[in-house]
Amino acid sequence: MKVLMDDKAIGRALTRISHEIIEKNKGVEDVVILGIKTRGVPLADRIVKKIKAFEGIDVPLGTVDITFYRDDLQQKSPQPIINNPIDFDVEGKIIVLVDDVIFTGRTCRAAIDAIMDAGRPQKIQFATLIDRGHRELPLTPDYIGKNLPTSHNEVVHVRLQEIDGEDTVQII
Repeated sequence: MKVLMDDKAIGRALTRISHEIIEKNKGVEDVVILGIKTRGVPLADRIVKKIKAFEGIDVPLGTVDITFYRDDLQQKSPQPIINNPIDFDVEGKIIVLVDDVIFTGRTCRAAIDAIMDAGRPQKIQFATLIDRGHRELPLTPDYIGKNLPTSHNEVVHVRLQEIDGEDTVQII
């Protein structure tokens, strides 16, 4: 196991991502930050707090649960009907999805499907703390904390204070 990012490196990456979100969107009007459960949620919260510190604006924060949008669930019984996997109105908004790691792109695709079922956003952007490559779908993050080329047999663990009691990115 090797630690690739500590708490300070994670903080710097999120600060940069927050500034890039503000710059790319020429401010944060109509921007909504959606964290993908589980570790995308605390990262999204931190980004919202940084944007508030920089711009003095409370950017709406929501979550998206992709559980029933994943394409790797076993189809042994009919898929349940989901009333609203997103806890925020997305209509006409600039959505910034936040997750801890992008690998194949399937989690991001599932989150986009959930968003589109909830309404029609103006645009969807994607922020990730770690991009480890090996995409199976043609998806590229708009905001990346760290590019981390990996082999298929390596595992990236993002540990966050809010969930795991510490901030680190490890590779095994």
